[in-house]
Amino acid sequence: MVLPLDEVRVLDLTDGLGESCGRYLADLGAEVVRVEPPGGSRSRRAEPVVDGVSIPFALRNANKLGVTLDPRSGRLRELIRTADILIASGPVPAVDDHPALVTVSITPFGLTGPYRDWVATEEVLYALSGVLSRSGAPGAPPLLPPAGLVEGTVGVHAAWAALLAYHQRCDSGIGQEVDVSAFEAMVHGFDPAFGTQGTAAAGRAEDFPRGRPDAANFYPVFRCRDGHVRICLLAKRQWRAMFSWLGEPAEFADPKYDTIPARFAAADRLHPLIARLFAGHTRDELVAEGAARGVPVGGVLGVREVLAADHFAESGALTDFEIAPGVRARVPSGYLTVDGERAGLRTRAPAPGEHNDIVPARPPVRAARGEAPARPLDGVRVLDLGVIVFGAELSRHLADYGADVIKIENADFPDGLRQSRRGSALAASVAWGHRNKRSLGLNLRTPEGREIFLRLAASADVVLANFKPGTLASMGLGYRELSTVNPRIVLAESSAFGNSGPWRTRLGYGPLVRASCGVSALWRYPGEEDRLCDGSTVYPDHIAAGASAVAVLAALIRRRRTGAGAVLDLAQADTALVHLGHHLALESLRPGAAVRTTAWVHACAGDDEWCVVAPRDHDDVTRLAKLIERPGLAEDPGALGRALADWLAARSPRDAAKALQEAGVPAGAMVRLPELLTDPHLRARRSYTTLEHDLLPKPLPAVARAAVFPAIADPPGEPAPVAGRDTVEICESLLGMRRDEIDRLIAAGVLQPAPLP
Repeated sequence: MVLPLDEVRVLDLTDGLGESCGRYLADLGAEVVRVEPPGGSRSRRAEPVVDGVSIPFALRNANKLGVTLDPRSGRLRELIRTADILIASGPVPAVDDHPALVTVSITPFGLTGPYRDWVATEEVLYALSGVLSRSGAPGAPPLLPPAGLVEGTVGVHAAWAALLAYHQRCDSGIGQEVDVSAFEAMVHGFDPAFGTQGTAAAGRAEDFPRGRPDAANFYPVFRCRDGHVRICLLAKRQWRAMFSWLGEPAEFADPKYDTIPARFAAADRLHPLIARLFAGHTRDELVAEGAARGVPVGGVLGVREVLAADHFAESGALTDFEIAPGVRARVPSGYLTVDGERAGLRTRAPAPGEHNDIVPARPPVRAARGEAPARPLDGVRVLDLGVIVFGAELSRHLADYGADVIKIENADFPDGLRQSRRGSALAASVAWGHRNKRSLGLNLRTPEGREIFLRLAASADVVLANFKPGTLASMGLGYRELSTVNPRIVLAESSAFGNSGPWRTRLGYGPLVRASCGVSALWRYPGEEDRLCDGSTVYPDHIAAGASAVAVLAALIRRRRTGAGAVLDLAQADTALVHLGHHLALESLRPGAAVRTTAWVHACAGDDEWCVVAPRDHDDVTRLAKLIERPGLAEDPGALGRALADWLAARSPRDAAKALQEAGVPAGAMVRLPELLTDPHLRARRSYTTLEHDLLPKPLPAVARAAVFPAIADPPGEPAPVAGRDTVEICESLLGMRRDEIDRLIAAGVLQPAPLP
């Protein structure tokens, strides 16, 4: 297999957040050379450590070559001259003599703005990005989500930014310096407050409750004979199936319970009925019965159970691998398959300087100047069959940077994202998720509809779909048919659990994915098995979509060289597994081991105000103790924690975090979602833009850009189309169809223009 980035060389100078960026590029075939200073990078000591091996470092640096050199040496400059992309955890070295180089600075807060010199850990970014304010139970302290999700998000985000700049360089011959902020990656890319939202948002009574949202009823969890299961009752047909399973209780026969808000409001009466029904059955029995009835049910698996699951072994998502000499663990392989083969683990992370003498020679990269569009994907046409959050986000990434994305819609089977709340004319999620796209109303279940799609595919570049595995092929629109009409086509498919393994046909909502791959079990208060706290997040939809966008862009880069298309398959569960990799590896090596966190979450002055303090090492602890004027407590963590709690209780979270950051200690206030819009750093970096739409009562705040690019234009704010808005225009301009033929197909229901206002 020729991996997509087979001829791309990346120099990796990262250390900490964003380290997995180089790993993902290496998975996709890039030759990634990890450059470390003498003595090795700081991240080689990142916890958890087993037998002297940092598990996070081992996973995030697999598939790379490793060299050790003095950053001031001429050897580094020689290596830079041979690279296509350079990624670093800070400002990059001067590269005036290499205009073709793409450089990507991955820093906690970016290279500009009032927080630019602040330090951060995952815990701090959870607090500042608004994620922490939605995590936990009402009336209880906020709960930090599992470690690993932040770093994975930042790594994918940086890989996307790097390949956008590299794709443009393929046209212009000129590189650029890209500024990636981990903070902004979390604000906009993890589970954005002002971005595409999940279906359960329709059940919320208000958008931004001050306390943690009571999310237990969104995707409730029930005990069963051998553990717990979670259900997702979203569509009317799913509720009707559950109603039948319950024996059609009269108190829930009213049609009003077909709606999500009504069921949420009645949870105190409905959920006890379900709990009694489920209590006598095993997890597997309930999952199977739910599948037979059309009720989405998923088991809640702990980390040990995930490691033992047949599905992840058979699909290749988990593999037994020697992550360091003599250290063999069960670990995630990688995000996806390319042309049917897993693009994942091949070689272990290098020892310090392991490849000092064998990094392959390469001639310096020469700049070949040419004209390049300000939006690197101009000229790329995408046929978008995606639905809900994942589908919207994947194609939005491409549309924002120039691709002509044509969303294919069938009025008889509307995209769930178009469910509007409280009678709105347009769902806000549609405005966010489908900006800069066109809409073609087309019934693919008819022979004429299939023929029209294949005619469009013949001149398209990419087809996107996130149906249940096998759906496209059953419609006669699988890769075999698409590549027959267009050998250059890139097909990117996604589903909850992928197209292989025993779970491939399971209903795949994000909450069930989180439950099945260990995220939910790790996202709960210690010792409280029934109190899962991941109900208000849509993870991993947004970041899985980002990972798929990276793979699509890599496949387009390979196509420039080979002329060949590709078929990509990403399981959303595999994204979560990659991000939980060090938890899984640790459990396989030390069963029952807990991943220790050094972060403190303490109450501050005010009503439900909190600050996260996350010392990274003893030096941070010493600085912390000195700041609060208790230097003698640096060697007594318990006493220091109590003293810190007293110190914080007298201060506002923002004032406390500012003082801690000025002392060099990672800290962040728990920020609520509306506060993101007035955050001084985000405002200084113009991180938000506004979207306007005739069907919206007021403009919406939205992500302004993926990163700061000097030579790539910010995404335009073209309003999202109503379903079928561009049907006639697309048929006329792209297919050359006559108006009488279009009218005939409209009358037959094959083509579906937008209804008249």
